[in-house]
Amino acid sequence: MKIPRDAGYEDLINSLKRIGYKISRQSGSHIRLSAEIKGKTHNITIPAHNPIKIGTLNAILNELSNVLEIPKNELIEKLFH
Repeated sequence: MKIPRDAGYEDLINSLKRIGYKISRQSGSHIRLSAEIKGKTHNITIPAHNPIKIGTLNAILNELSNVLEIPKNELIEKLFH
């Protein structure tokens, strides 16, 4: 599955909320989300851009894939479909 090139920050944040993340704060154009994963707090920062640049989105997805311990393709399917 390919990374969507037109994904905006609102779509990504709503998808992350469905898997347990909550907005913890916002500083300017960056939004921090937090979740309890395996007993530890994981924070991820999402830029408030429409669309999110493909390299930035790829880095976010790679980090989430590593933390959640699921393949990136499965994560993309879960978040965007």
